[in-house]
Amino acid sequence: MHLKKLLLPLLVALFAMPLATFAKDNNDHVKHVLLISVDGLHAVDLAQYIESHPKSALAELSAHGLTYTNAHTPANSDSFPGLLALVTGGSPISHGLFYDVSYDRTIYDPSNTTCQGPAGTQMIFDESIDLYDKNGVSENVINPNSLPRHKVNGQCLPLFPHQAIRTNTIFEVVKASGGRTAWADKHPAYDLVNGPSGKGVDDLYTPELTNAFGGFDNTVSVVCTVRNDDLKVQAILNEIHGKTHDGTQRVGIPAVFGMNFQAVSVGQKLAHDNTDGSCQNDPLSGEVGGYLKGTLTPTVVLQYGLDKTDEALGKMIEALQEEGIYEDTLFIVSAKHGQSPINPDKTNKPGHFGDLVAALPDSNTDPGGAAINAANNCPGGSCGFIQDDDIALIWLGDQSKSAAAAQYLNKNAPKLFIEEVMAGDDLNLKFNSPKTDSRTPDIIVQPIQGTIYTGSTAKNAEHGGFSFSDRNVGLIVSNPDFSPQVIKTPVLSSQVAPSILKALGLDPQALRSVQKEHTTVLPLLFDGN
Repeated sequence: MHLKKLLLPLLVALFAMPLATFAKDNNDHVKHVLLISVDGLHAVDLAQYIESHPKSALAELSAHGLTYTNAHTPANSDSFPGLLALVTGGSPISHGLFYDVSYDRTIYDPSNTTCQGPAGTQMIFDESIDLYDKNGVSENVINPNSLPRHKVNGQCLPLFPHQAIRTNTIFEVVKASGGRTAWADKHPAYDLVNGPSGKGVDDLYTPELTNAFGGFDNTVSVVCTVRNDDLKVQAILNEIHGKTHDGTQRVGIPAVFGMNFQAVSVGQKLAHDNTDGSCQNDPLSGEVGGYLKGTLTPTVVLQYGLDKTDEALGKMIEALQEEGIYEDTLFIVSAKHGQSPINPDKTNKPGHFGDLVAALPDSNTDPGGAAINAANNCPGGSCGFIQDDDIALIWLGDQSKSAAAAQYLNKNAPKLFIEEVMAGDDLNLKFNSPKTDSRTPDIIVQPIQGTIYTGSTAKNAEHGGFSFSDRNVGLIVSNPDFSPQVIKTPVLSSQVAPSILKALGLDPQALRSVQKEHTTVLPLLFDGN
């Protein structure tokens, strides 16, 4: 009688425990990891879509997946640090990249082919570094002549994006173990995922999304953005079937592969779809983008991006099933970044940050204001730089003026729509010191939420900053063997990288960012975690 009283609560407790996520020793049922970034996807977007679309691909993945509803990017939410979080396990503290257009005090302008004179210039890794034809259309490769220069063993050489990363990637670790790797993204500059070796990705596919010099810009329209996404979707389907991204060669299914979607991000940002009419056969032309005012409800433009992305994920699931590897695949859906603001009523576009400072009456007479003006007016070289979106990153030409510049910004915070000025000890507690790290900005400005430092009328939301809706991203880790769980424990998107390696039976400590930043695997994903 007493034994029954003891056993019954114990059995109830055991059956109430969640099933172990990885049931097999050494995780030997995971042979492949498919990593998807749906750029702009907030946790709330994901939850609402699953609830309203119970037969969707996202609902299918969550039905046998761990859904982390409190996941955030580890630092500022631009695409570069956002992707690097997912594939290195780190932040700018270890990988060293704050933005796709940033600054480095040790490099030289692309035109300075001898690396003579003072070091320091903009580090530009966006669509402008593509090789373009005579019509201004990208040839989907990098033009070395458009790259900044750096000294290597006394030589002045182009600095490729992959060389700018200070740490290694999951692709390099997996390839070193004998696994095949592949990735698809929006610009040739995503060569950065190759890692410092330059050889981490066996099959890199980067069809240009946004031509910089007169070619077509897909991002004017969510419909044309979906068409660009579809190029990458087809690449993934080919790779699932063991072929190269273009389907021309049979090479085997990658151990780790994936892509980014842009349609949701573009659908969130567009004030109106296809305003210039340049996207042909666009049924949504003129429709409002983003969310309905005062709600979390997508407009038809954003809904189109969500639906087409989910449709593509469904095709990937079907292909995995056709190939007989769905049970062998860890399917991860997250995002490089979110987007801010969600409520269009909060959008405030006062103009570029440096121009706002320059318009202040004492900006040229105050030492701090003058230092910021000098950086804003620097065309290139060692005089500094300001990068802005819904954040402002400031690299000063004269770093001795950092305290004065921060004081000036704090004094004029209301006029500049500033929420927080990060400089000095406050900045050093979160990042490497700008006095010792050539990449760290001297000052980081987080504006009042909803403020985008632009005069553009084309977009009503952006990313790059530290706000909640910038950093809170969706995250599902799925496999048919999993029991569904919703996990509200705060996690970072950087925890995805070590989790991928552990799932494949590799050591997460092989990632240098994981070592330096002590990044752990995702909670509840592995036995004993």
